[in-house]
Formats: sequence, structure tokens, C-alpha cells
Amino acid sequence: MKLLKNYINGAWVPALSGKTRNIINPATGEIIALATDSDQKDAQAAIAAAKESFYGQGEWRRMNAQARADILFGIADAIAAKRDEIAQLDTINNGKPLREAEGDIDDAIHCFRYYAGLITKPYGGVYDVNDGFGPMHSYTVQEPVGVCGQITPWNYPFLMAVWKLAPALAAGNSIVFKPASITPLSTVALFEIFADSPLPRGCVNLVLGSGATVGQELAQNKDVDIITFTGSTEVGQSIAHAAVGNLKKVGLELGGKSPNIIFADADFEGAIEWAMIGIFLNQGEVCAAGSRIIIEESLKDKFIKRLVERAQAITIGNGLQNPDMGPLVSKEHMEKVLQYIATGQEEGATLVCGGNRYTKGNCAKGYFVEPTIFTDCTSQMTIVKEEIFGPVVTVQTFQTEEEAIALANDTIYGLAGAVFTTDGARALRVVKEIRAGITWINCYNPTFNEAPWGGYKMSGYGRDLGVQGLEEYQQTKQINIALNPGPIGWYQN
Repeated sequence: MKLLKNYINGAWVPALSGKTRNIINPATGEIIALATDSDQKDAQAAIAAAKESFYGQGEWRRMNAQARADILFGIADAIAAKRDEIAQLDTINNGKPLREAEGDIDDAIHCFRYYAGLITKPYGGVYDVNDGFGPMHSYTVQEPVGVCGQITPWNYPFLMAVWKLAPALAAGNSIVFKPASITPLSTVALFEIFADSPLPRGCVNLVLGSGATVGQELAQNKDVDIITFTGSTEVGQSIAHAAVGNLKKVGLELGGKSPNIIFADADFEGAIEWAMIGIFLNQGEVCAAGSRIIIEESLKDKFIKRLVERAQAITIGNGLQNPDMGPLVSKEHMEKVLQYIATGQEEGATLVCGGNRYTKGNCAKGYFVEPTIFTDCTSQMTIVKEEIFGPVVTVQTFQTEEEAIALANDTIYGLAGAVFTTDGARALRVVKEIRAGITWINCYNPTFNEAPWGGYKMSGYGRDLGVQGLEEYQQTKQINIALNPGPIGWYQN
């Protein structure tokens, strides 16, 4: 069975401890690979390689933008050549339907090409300053931050890796990357592409292991200049705390409990379709999932009836067979989601659809959960307050616009939200009042490489994607030039 290794300083190496962990196919419960299980010492070796690459050798950060862009374009082409193979790895390892995995790889290719193009564009500022110290010229440049620690989750293994790696590389940084410990297959494939590219030795490093060991070391190590993390709010808080030691830059994209507000005048079938995408895409394992439907009272019964019909028609199965939904990522996570469902029933919510582990046909040994819908929910219920990260949606009702906004914002999170209405003025009013970093009108979940992604409140800070995603891995330097370099007569003698 293949052993997945670390990639450190240009070489594939096992963990120094020799430890490994099993990698499981969530559709079958079978072991599909062995992965190196690294600890702090492996992370320290990777950090040392990245530090030498950036501060010692310096080849990548000193390379001109066009040369870096050419290499990144080449990486995008290499991913495109292996698109089908990488998509299958994500489906086998994560469980998502193959067509969704293929879409992830297509987005990742675009992401590399977007940042490869962006870094060759003019960027900076020139300032007309006062002449208190004589004639001066002042301008700014963007420089790489340095050694980047990057940690990604298991729900979008390849795509989220690229969201972080592409802008960080474009900016000229050196990187130590840690994927989720249970879904490393496609990330290893990406680093195999890196290994075959002209990237300088030590510029990119991959360490496989747990967040408690490798992730903690990346967060606390004083040779790491920036740490970015996508995952749970609890882990994000611990990373921010550990990063205080050297005041490293921190970027966090964390949990969500996002509202999907539907007014009675919304396009009915359109709202149904987008609500389905909002909660059942990727098995609901989406940080921005529309997990709280907030619907106008007069539309509730009609809407729920149709939503239940559509949810019960969802096909469930092995992602390679392209069903509507695949398995959840692990047995542990499946059990967590099922416990939330049980809690919802115990607290008085009405279960109108699903709620069980799905075991029909070839799904008996996999980690499948039925599409689940709760009505008669209140803001005090656990299933309304806490992120479930599965195919579970709650329904609350409102009568006025103000009540809808209040319900939407009654959460510690602020990642995303949506409004469905044919009243354009109301759509703009309401979406401006939603305290979230990503919002949609009459749609749910579209994401673009050109636009920033990130949240408010306990959903974190910093941004992936867009120009802001590049800025995350840059720092601004101001340069001031005396146009008359001689004495300026400041001192009287």
C-alpha cells in the first residue's frame, strides 16, 4: 500500500518518528493509503527549509514577477493535465460526488492562472508629500511576508490548498503546508506537480500530521512569519493565541451558521433550488452552508412541502457514481452529525425529513446521512446555534423585514448569508444589514477567484481570493527618497 510522505527541502521523506496513519474511503470504510504521521520535529525541519529558502537562498522572492508567473502558469497547466486523476482522489478520499470534485479542480486551475496574471499588473502607490525636509519622492511596494504556515480543512482538500498556495507563491513567499490529516491524497498529488516544476528547493514544503502537533508548531514557531487557517472556530482561536509569541500575521476563515432569508415574493422554484444547493452541496460540509432557512410565514407550508419532496428525491451513494450526495468525510464526523440530529429532536424541533444514517444498497459500510430538515425551530436550540457541518437545515419564520434581519444576525458567526426576493430595493436593504462577509441575492454559494472570501465576528478575519487574497501574503514597504541629497540646513551650526 502506498505511503504518503512529507515533502521537505525538495525531498520526499517519512516522519522522523516512522509513525503512519490509515487513510479511509468514507464511502466504503476501507483503508486506501498510509500517510506519514508527523510531529513537531518534522514541522521544525520544514520551517527551517522554508526559512533558508526565503532568507538565505532567496531565489523565489527575488525572482521577477513575470518569471514567477510563468512558473505558476506551468503549474496550472500541469494540474489541468491531471485533472481527472486528481478529482478521483478527492472523491475517494473526501466522498464528494465526482462532478463536484471535477468542479473543484477546474476552479483550482483558474485560481493559479488568476494569481499568475495578477502579480504582473501594476500595484503600489506614489505620494505627493510635503517638503518639510526638502523635496521628497515617496512610494510603496508590496513585498512577501516571509515563511508562511498554511493549514486547510478536509471538506475541499485540493481547492482550499490552492486558495492558499497560489497567492502565497505568487507573492514570493516560502511555505510550510499542512493539509487535514484525513484527506491528504490530492494535496500530495499537487506537491508532486510542484516537485516536477522549476520552483526552487525549499520554497514549498508539505508536512502530513495532526493539528495538535504539526499545526500547533506552525502557529507557535517564531520562524513562521504568517499563519493562515481554514477550519473550526475553536481551533482558530487556539492558533491565534499561539501566534502571539512573535506577533506573526494571522488569517482565519472559520465556522459559520449562515442565514438564508426567503421572502414570500421570491421566485419559488428558484429559491427551492438554491436552498438545496445551499445546504446539500458537498453533503452540507461547507463552512458557508445555508444551514438556517428564515422564511416569511405565509410561504412556509408551501415551501417546506416542496423542499421535503426535493430532498427525499436526492440520490445518495459512492461519489464515483455521481449521486446527488456522497458520504460524510469520516465515521467520527457522521456520528457527530447524527448526535446533533438527536439533540434537535430532544429540544423540540420537528423533524420533517431524513434524520438517519443511510445504509441502503452499497452504502451499508459508508458514512452516509440522509438529507435532514427541521421545522418549528427557535434561536435557542442547539441545532440553530451551532455549526453542524452536514446535510441538516433548520427552518424559522418571520413576518416583517426587521424580524428577518434580527433572526439572521442572531448568531456568533458572520461568514455568509443570502436574501431571496423579487423586490430589488428590499434585497439591497436586507443584504446590507446582514452582518456577514459573503452575501448573495437570489442565489446561494457561487464563489469566484476574483472576489474575496472571509467572514465577520467568530467566523474569523483576513480574506482568501481576489486581490485581498494576495494582500494576505504581502506587506507594504514605504520608500522615501530625498531629491536633493545634500545637507538641508536643519541644524543651526
